[in-house]
Amino acid sequence: MTPSRAPTEQELYGRRGRLITDRDANKISRVEELAYELKVYEVMTAELQTASPDMPLSKVLEILRVNRISGVPVVQDDQLAGILSIEDIVRAMEKNELSAPVSQYMTRTLLTVSNYDSIIKALQAFNDSRLGRLVVVDERGRLAGMITKGDITRGFLMALQRDYKEEEVRRYRASHLFEDIISDRTTLVLRYRIKSQDFIHGGNASGNIKRALLRLGADPQIARRCGIAVYEAEMNLIIHTTSGGILKLEVEPHRITMSTIDEGPGIPDVKQVLQAGYSTASEHVREMGFGAGMGLVNIKRCVDTMEIESAVGKGTKLTMRIHVPDEESTETKEK
Repeated sequence: MTPSRAPTEQELYGRRGRLITDRDANKISRVEELAYELKVYEVMTAELQTASPDMPLSKVLEILRVNRISGVPVVQDDQLAGILSIEDIVRAMEKNELSAPVSQYMTRTLLTVSNYDSIIKALQAFNDSRLGRLVVVDERGRLAGMITKGDITRGFLMALQRDYKEEEVRRYRASHLFEDIISDRTTLVLRYRIKSQDFIHGGNASGNIKRALLRLGADPQIARRCGIAVYEAEMNLIIHTTSGGILKLEVEPHRITMSTIDEGPGIPDVKQVLQAGYSTASEHVREMGFGAGMGLVNIKRCVDTMEIESAVGKGTKLTMRIHVPDEESTETKEK
């Protein structure tokens, strides 16, 4: 269950917004998967010590010392006003200004992540900014918590522990699901309704699909390729459709078929949307860190075949298939 090695910083930070190569698709570690699956709210610190703009720095220093933390968000009238770090206090100490108010030394321009973002978004922010902590905000932009690299590491470790304790029993039960079924052709179908603009639950369906494949006995690398492909397809339904759509998985002995279907708005030029970096995502969606224009390109790299049928004003159907060799077949065998 545990990856054979820790992923490099480049591997962790580089998945989102760049091309996934064939080599990438076949060497996706469990930790990298978790970077997509885990949400910020699952690992962040929600119970925070805060400061007010008029609080003296000496008092904040005592808060940091007692609680063994390195920074606090600054809140005024229930609104996030800035952040004060131990580095800011050190600057004040050098000038012998510990009696100065927090507002004089706090950082007002903040880099934030949303509580519903995947961990990969926070990792990218850490890599780009070199900051030690990030402020987490909710859907309304209010302070929700703080996240550090240490929080992410602990989240990974806890998730891996849960994998080890829970997966063996579930996988055994699922892998024996079809033992007593006799038919000419056996197919397992999983179906999910995806809502438009539902970023809070984005990635849930793809995570469930990946876990189901593993429990059925699929090769981990094939399950991971499916997981990345359906994640991108799921997010496309959330980002680009007007009323969501259906995400479906069909598992057969030698083939896994994934598909999405929606009723609008359709794609005017299919060839254009297959170009790396091309996106029709709104500015609001881009500000949230989505819509980089790599979704379909990444899907194509992870699957064996991909087909798109679309009509403007009517909708789009995306079909993705991965062929499973005999030695990597799931245990949903034909009887």
